[in-house]
Parts: sequence; C-alpha cells; structure tokens
Amino acid sequence: MQGRHFLQLVALSAVWGASFPLIRTAAPALGPLPMAFLRCLLAAAVLALLLRVAGERWPARAHWPRLALLALLTVVAPFVLFNAAGLVLPAGYSAVLNATAPLFGVLAGALAGEERITGRKLAGCALGLAGVALLVRLGPVAPDGRVLAGVAACVAASASYGFGAVLMKRATLLHHPLPASAAVHVAAAAVLLLPAAGMAPSVRLVPEALLALAVLGTFTSGFMYWISMRLLREIPASAATSSAFLIPLFGVTWGGLFLGEPFTPGMVPGVALVLAAAALVTGFNPLRLAARR
Repeated sequence: MQGRHFLQLVALSAVWGASFPLIRTAAPALGPLPMAFLRCLLAAAVLALLLRVAGERWPARAHWPRLALLALLTVVAPFVLFNAAGLVLPAGYSAVLNATAPLFGVLAGALAGEERITGRKLAGCALGLAGVALLVRLGPVAPDGRVLAGVAACVAASASYGFGAVLMKRATLLHHPLPASAAVHVAAAAVLLLPAAGMAPSVRLVPEALLALAVLGTFTSGFMYWISMRLLREIPASAATSSAFLIPLFGVTWGGLFLGEPFTPGMVPGVALVLAAAALVTGFNPLRLAARR
C-alpha cells in the first residue's frame, strides 16, 4: 500500500470517526430505523446526482441482487445497529468497538479463500475480545443490560462491515465505484422503507438531529462510500478495513469536543488492546507505511 493510500485511509478514519457523535445526536430523536432510511435516501440522492453529472450509467438489472446483498451488509445492518447502540452508548465506545471490523474482515477473507489464518491472527482475535471486555467493564458507563446490548450491536455492525468488505472488493472489480455506490444506497433505502414507515409516528424532528442526519447522509455515507470504493480498487479488502484502527482516536476526540463525553483512564487498556488486536490480525503498521512515503 502506497503512502497516498495511507493518507486516504487517515482521511476516511477522521470522517467516519465524526459519524459516531452525529449518530449519538440524531438517533434518540429520529429512532434507529427511520434514521437509517433517511440517511440512505439522502446518500442515494447525492450519488444519483453525481452519477448524472458524470454521465455514467446505472448498473445493469442483472447485477442488482448482488448489490442489494452488499447493501444489507455494508449499509443496512451497520446503520441500524450503530443507531441502536447510539441510544445508550457514548460515541467513543461505538468508535472503539468499530475497530473490531478488521478482525471480521480477515475471517471473511479466510472463509472466502483470500486470507490465511495464522497463530498471530488468532492471538489478535483473543486480544480483541479482551479489549472489548475491558472497555465495557472499566469505561465511564455502568455495564447494565442496555449497555451490553449496545456493545453487542456495535460488534455485530463491525462484523457486518468486515464480511461486507470482501463483497465490496469484488464489486469494485465488476463495476465503476460511483454507479455501484449509488445502487447500493438505493437498494438500502428500498429495504428500509417499510420498517422505517412503521416507526414514523415516534420520530421527533429536532433541528440538531436533522442537521446531524444531513451531514451523515450527504457526506459520511454517500460521498465517502464512493471514495472508499474507489480506494478498494487499488488495495486489498483487509487493508481497507484497517482505517477502522484510527477511527477510535477520532471518534473519542470528536465525542469529547462536541458532546463533552469523558475519556477515563479505565478506557485506555481496552482501547489499546482493540487496536493491538487489529494490528496483529491484519499485519497493518501505519508507522512503517508513513516511513515509506
């Protein structure tokens, strides 16, 4: 992976890290399902407009079922699950738990015959589980049933991202990134339409929630999904998921700056173990990459 790829991963991490405070702001007012639908709808509109301006065509009808599956794994499931977690967990928690995505990405690659499981990777998985446990136990939030459910939702969302990265990489080999990204978000909005409509009466249109939703839908979802697909054409799926290593740093920082969320000393061991686990599993070393620039 070249230095420019590393810089792009850092930029993606900074933007995606900001998504967690935005989710924390919008989810209580909008609800997990309506928020996910509106986010996908906004992203689809932005990408469709870019597609029209670029003069590119939508994917052929025969490809839509596979793109719909990609939408379920990389958009629908993570959006709904992280939104649900945002009802109870601080943004920093969700950002740290998102760093488990590379572990699942490597596992998915192994199952698909694209990665090899080694002792180092197994050790990384064990460290990752230990880090999650420490974060939940030693962080500033009491680990009651709702918190544990939120943690489970974050880990499930990260698993969905990790497994979806393999399909996302394959999609970049068949489609141009912009049409594929637009189709994925259209499919995701279609899947979420009816469930979100059923929850519409509970939606509260609070200004700060709508502003957070607008940023999530137009920028962190639509535009950045397209950028990530462009990057995936040039680097392996496991390397692409390594952007999750830096997301906790930005997620905790943005959560502290904009939401006043505390970062307690008790969180340090959990954060360190999760990041070390992801590095072991993927072999990713940003310091070595930066030195090669």
